[in-house]
Amino acid sequence: MAKNNRFEKVYSQGLGSTEILVDKETGVNYLFHASGYAGGLTPLLDREGKPIVTPVISE
Repeated sequence: MAKNNRFEKVYSQGLGSTEILVDKETGVNYLFHASGYAGGLTPLLDREGKPIVTPVISE
């Protein structure tokens, strides 16, 4: 299977249980949290409820 590098981990806390990932195609930031056998992924939102977007640098 080909390796997909679409997401980049920019923050990690607590043995990898909480991470912030950035989608390198759209710039949208996501929060991932895992605990035991459960986990969840959600976009990070600003005060107005809009997704937090990091500027994408084209290579």
